[in-house]
Amino acid sequence: MSETENNKNSKKLPNAFLDAHHHFVDTTSHGDSFQAFLAHLIPDFQYLPSDYKRDVIDPIQKAGVAFLGSVHVECIPDDGIAEAEWIASFTKGNSAPYVKAIVASCNLAQDSDKVEEELSKISTQLPHVKGIRWILDCVGKFNGNDATHIATKRHDGIDYLRGSEGGYEGHVVSAFESGFGLLDKYNMTFDLQCAPVQLQEASKLCRRHPNIKVVIDHLGKPRTLFGADNDKNNNNASMNQGELAVWREGMKSMAQNSNVYVKISMLGYAIPGWISSQEYLNSMKQLVWETVTLFGPKRCMVATNFWKDAATSDADGMSDVGPDPVQFMELVYGFLKDDVSDEDLECIFSKTAASFYGVSI
Repeated sequence: MSETENNKNSKKLPNAFLDAHHHFVDTTSHGDSFQAFLAHLIPDFQYLPSDYKRDVIDPIQKAGVAFLGSVHVECIPDDGIAEAEWIASFTKGNSAPYVKAIVASCNLAQDSDKVEEELSKISTQLPHVKGIRWILDCVGKFNGNDATHIATKRHDGIDYLRGSEGGYEGHVVSAFESGFGLLDKYNMTFDLQCAPVQLQEASKLCRRHPNIKVVIDHLGKPRTLFGADNDKNNNNASMNQGELAVWREGMKSMAQNSNVYVKISMLGYAIPGWISSQEYLNSMKQLVWETVTLFGPKRCMVATNFWKDAATSDADGMSDVGPDPVQFMELVYGFLKDDVSDEDLECIFSKTAASFYGVSI
């Protein structure tokens, strides 16, 4: 074995990291303005730039990893422009100069004139905004027990990817596709957060708009593949093969579109408590490796999704345990380092995100 190979085998972390996804929240100050919806869910809560620096940046740098910056992603605001302006204000001073890009919220299914008005204002007044997210994961009206995200309560459980016939078995809603198409005009990316059963229709949408760069959030969100993280399931080693098959087929379809990328993030949504057993770790390694194999390193990016604490950021409330940012990076790096070149590892941990969002590093 060469000295270079020995050095790589002994490494536990990447040389550098650009965090492709995290959130700031302040429902104490903005709960009656642009975060009123969020204030009903998490009242009187703050997670601000100083918290992120303490929880993410400082430990990463202490571990010897160069922190290259971050991408702030919208957090279901009532007014996407107001939230983006709030985040941009942090970048102009000493609070969060590390935020290199912003993904803003915009309801792309609203009247096309309104969509155009909002995108035009964002593009001319908020240069840090590189893309848009409008949360889409919907398999029915929200009930808290399935893949439908609570954010879809803002549009009464409409599935914009499959709801053309008013249900959940059709195609993309035309109003949403009209708004989505405008992203090309304003050179904006789209963060796609949806459920695995929606990926096939999402793939068709991406294929019809090849100039719009799309990144799939949170590994495509396969859900609780080993069941809930509770006492009843501590010994459950049987994976939900049906959910896994739907996710695989959807991701294969998405990967065929060269304009589609993916974020390796919020892994605990797929396997809550994944760091608590070797069996779960092995399964997670397989999911991550399948994803990188499908999309290639130059279309994969790692992100912490950090905003409250490690467990919430990792599993979205489905587990009380989750890796801290350094442990998370160490685990993902360990999953990949034996089979991925140093150059490709740099892409996965920093360069892909920088290229996707147009960030200089």
